[in-house]
Amino acid sequence: MVESGVAGKAPGASVASASLERELWLAERHRLGDDRAFEAVYRQYLPQVYNLCLRLCHSATDAEDLAQETFIRIYRHLGGFDGRSSLKTWIYRVTLNLCSSRLSRRRLLTLPLRSGDDPEEEGVLLVDPERSPESLSLARDAAERVEAGLRLLQPNFRAAVVLRDLEGFSYEEIAEMLEIHIGTVRSRIARGREGLRQLLEKAEGQKRASA
Repeated sequence: MVESGVAGKAPGASVASASLERELWLAERHRLGDDRAFEAVYRQYLPQVYNLCLRLCHSATDAEDLAQETFIRIYRHLGGFDGRSSLKTWIYRVTLNLCSSRLSRRRLLTLPLRSGDDPEEEGVLLVDPERSPESLSLARDAAERVEAGLRLLQPNFRAAVVLRDLEGFSYEEIAEMLEIHIGTVRSRIARGREGLRQLLEKAEGQKRASA
């Protein structure tokens, strides 16, 4: 059992170690045939997996199907989880691969983006953690416009923006999930943000013109 008060260890490191220890224990129990281990993983991560699928595919039906496919695959392979990443990262990687496969089989209307964008560009932030109660209705409208804009981004850029700006993952975590270099992550996020900014400005201009 990991103790949080061990000298020389930061509390955060101890919590992370305990979390990984539990995840490896669940994987081992599943490998040995204990279905309660998978049930615990399913209950904990189903809402997150479903929300990610919904944000990437924008269809409740597709999100439900993909979430179930994800957990079928997790059930088959959970016993092989080795702790080289967190269980959440591992589960998100499975989810992203399935969503990518689904999207690649479709013809999506996507926004062409300029090449040569600065990969270090931070672009437009999508999340404002200090919204006042008075701005909630405006924020809701803005969120709907952002969701509509995300639908028009190329899937690679959409996934990077969703993982960073809506899910809050670090560049390192996103690189691990998508199995790409951090520089590529930064480039996709910058281009996705810029494309989304263009879409939002265009939508706002159309709204004003029709008013």
